[in-house]
Amino acid sequence: MGKKISVVVPLYNEEDNVVKLHEKIVSACKEIKQEYEIIFVDDGSRDDTVRNAKKLSPLILIELRKNFGQTAAFDAGFKASNGDIIITMDGDLQNDPSDIPLILNKMDEGYDIVSGWRKKRQDSLEKKIFSRTANLLRKILLKDSIHDSGCSLKAIKREALEEVDLFGEMHRFIPAILEFDGWKVGEVEVSHHPRIHGKTKYNWKRGLKGFVDMVFIWFWRSYSSRPIHFFGGTGLVFIFVGSLILLWMLIEKFALNGSISERIWPLMGVFIIILGVQFLIFGLLADIIIKNYYKIRNRMNYSIKNVNKL
Repeated sequence: MGKKISVVVPLYNEEDNVVKLHEKIVSACKEIKQEYEIIFVDDGSRDDTVRNAKKLSPLILIELRKNFGQTAAFDAGFKASNGDIIITMDGDLQNDPSDIPLILNKMDEGYDIVSGWRKKRQDSLEKKIFSRTANLLRKILLKDSIHDSGCSLKAIKREALEEVDLFGEMHRFIPAILEFDGWKVGEVEVSHHPRIHGKTKYNWKRGLKGFVDMVFIWFWRSYSSRPIHFFGGTGLVFIFVGSLILLWMLIEKFALNGSISERIWPLMGVFIIILGVQFLIFGLLADIIIKNYYKIRNRMNYSIKNVNKL
């Protein structure tokens, strides 16, 4: 018996797409001939999305109390799923469910997560510019190995997802987060269709939130197990610069007989040293907090793939 597949789809005001989407997902799942479940998560829709979804079967329909955002909807779907492999996709029919067998076949090559690559995107120029800018920043900060992190069509092993906490707009960075933890990430080119019904939910506000989450992931990836190196190192640099300023002021005062009583640099030197001490103390506190974080979760800052007793 093959592995069970869970297809998780967040919905927000997709009344004209939900029936056709379900039909396409059922058709794709029947093609792969594996046990499957379909989970739609309504993210506080204000149209007839829920009413239309309740007419469909087989389906698990989760209704959130209000619009919490796509990441929260995905997380709710993940927690309700029972599959060994989780398939994610958008609810606007721009992702093509017929690509599900394609990404599963790619996963059979030994990948823990396979992300879709919308190489030929069918979006507006504005959305393409936003996406390409975000991809460039992602490459600089996160240095992941895929082209299109924003594509919602993904296949992810359950055991990999169990180590991921999702907040903000972090669903789009799941490949980068998992790759950081050592999971094998793959990519395959998938279809992308123009939106026919409904309106896009993407705007500059979501883009800004995504950038902030990207910075957080960069910091977590680089310093999650050693924040003292970042904050402490920064603090020591400030202390060194401040000390140099004060040293030069002393040289001007006593060696060069200069007047420093009306100059701002002595105050700047003291201020920079105080700032450095604060960074150093913050680094020590952050280090203690991080150690408690891992201890409470009964985890460490590493992930074990296998234990072989030979």
